[in-house]
Amino acid sequence: MLRILSAFAIGLVFGVGILLSGMADPAKVLNFFDIFGTWDPSLIFVMGGALIVTGIGYRLVFRMPAPVLSTVFHVPTRKDIDMKLVGGSAIFGIGWGLSGFCPGGLVPAMGLGVSEPILTAAAILAGMITLRVVAGIRVRQSAPSST
Repeated sequence: MLRILSAFAIGLVFGVGILLSGMADPAKVLNFFDIFGTWDPSLIFVMGGALIVTGIGYRLVFRMPAPVLSTVFHVPTRKDIDMKLVGGSAIFGIGWGLSGFCPGGLVPAMGLGVSEPILTAAAILAGMITLRVVAGIRVRQSAPSST
């Protein structure tokens, strides 16, 4: 129960921070990307602040023998860069640039009562389902036939 409450509290703080910083407003995000037009550099401070807090947090947390609510740290072990990573990153960036929503800003924006974040979430979900279907078809096609 403590893990659920802590996850809720962390998500709530994150969501409020996203809303207060303006990252849930697609116009503000798109203006950040519009360097040669209506550029709004204010999100640099939001991202810079997040990097500073994350850097300090990681240094403090990894000095502990184990996380507070788990027995081990769950840290990614893969360090290679493959086409799935590059392609996924490109699709993420294109989607963010077109819609003005990244998943971090999208989830809190869905509670604002407007349709754009819900449509964006539906498009992301459709893309994820399409990827799974295509990947499943590719796996079946590459499997040796039993006949």
